[in-house]
Amino acid sequence: MKWLERLFGGPNDMAALPAGSKAPEFSLPAVGGGKDDGGNFSLQAALRRGPVLAAFFKVSCPTCQYTFPYLERLHQAYGDKKITIVGISQNDGSDTAAFVREYGITFRTLLDDPNGYAVSNAYGLTNVPSLFLIGRDGKIEISSVGWVKQEVEDINRKLAAAQQITLPPIFKPGEDVRDFRAG
Repeated sequence: MKWLERLFGGPNDMAALPAGSKAPEFSLPAVGGGKDDGGNFSLQAALRRGPVLAAFFKVSCPTCQYTFPYLERLHQAYGDKKITIVGISQNDGSDTAAFVREYGITFRTLLDDPNGYAVSNAYGLTNVPSLFLIGRDGKIEISSVGWVKQEVEDINRKLAAAQQITLPPIFKPGEDVRDFRAG
């Protein structure tokens, strides 16, 4: 594990807005394919309901392909219980819709304009996947770049605490889940 971190950098070596930062407001169009097809998504409106997990990705990214089925498990565990999970794609609508279908994603997926990536840039992205758990107060509670199993577990704990429910499992017994994958 340590040699991988020396080669690719550790989970904290990649730039993105850190926890404690104010999350930049955004409004993005949703792509068809998930349960909540079409329309626009506003971070500000979603935060009125509860915390938001924003997951930035590219469809060709192997680490995104690895991560998104686990995010879908989080979505299945929490549904629409005052928690919003959104994928934010850096691809066009047709490629993103194909990704959503292939990986069985049912949470809302948004399109960051591939001609400028305004929202990705506002969040300081240099790698994907990048996950931001944003509290109702608009502050980033967890900022995670790449696949970091511990940080996904931390997100799950915070979401369960916000809902005051028993922690749902997102990893299956006996499942081999990597601790870290660079984005």
